[in-house]
Amino acid sequence: MESWDITSLDVEPHRPRVLHSASEARAIAIALPGGEEMQEHQTHEAAFLHVVEGEIEIEQEGGEGAKGGPGLFACFEANERRRIKAVTDARLVLILGPWPGEGHPSRER
Repeated sequence: MESWDITSLDVEPHRPRVLHSASEARAIAIALPGGEEMQEHQTHEAAFLHVVEGEIEIEQEGGEGAKGGPGLFACFEANERRRIKAVTDARLVLILGPWPGEGHPSRER
């Protein structure tokens, strides 16, 4: 078993920390400073985002979105585009699975 206390984990802004990586999933801790954003993006894998600290806004193509703080949990289909903005300093856990997904460049090696 592996475990982490995400609230006290050393994660620097702009330096996501991979917590776990295996064929079933990859878990990443992210520190996103208030006012900054993960620009519009998509992943080859299904993505699950959990807000541990702070407040964020999520926008998707088509105008859908969500806003929330600790406890917010969002699910995205593979290749679904989104933008995530930190309203305040935020700490997030992103889970991607299966890892790597269909079309991911690392699968071509």
